[in-house]
Amino acid sequence: VQLQASGGGLAQAGGSLRLSCAASGRAFSNTAVGWFRQAPGKEREFVAAISRRGDNTNYADAVKGRFTISRDIAKNTVDLQMNSLKPEDTAVYYCARSLYSDSDYYSEAHFNAWGQGTQVTVSS
Repeated sequence: VQLQASGGGLAQAGGSLRLSCAASGRAFSNTAVGWFRQAPGKEREFVAAISRRGDNTNYADAVKGRFTISRDIAKNTVDLQMNSLKPEDTAVYYCARSLYSDSDYYSEAHFNAWGQGTQVTVSS
């Protein structure tokens, strides 16, 4: 199973970035998919998740109303649109495949395959 995250980069506060996660084969076609992030010196934390069919989503409080997770089932990709970025959003962002089909699970223990991470840096 290979997950490939892309789209990170540098943005100014208030700006936007769009991350994308692509999977090899049908690596996550039957499961929910999540995004996590890890800032320097901090533990990795949940950001958002989307259900297998894309009809349910779950967000961390810190990103609600600013980030939107979506998936294109035909293309086997999951995107994270990040708007109104803040310096505290700076982190390495990881996509991950859930063990489950719904988006309710947000613990790392509920995800069993991870992408390599993409750096997001937000300047003030």
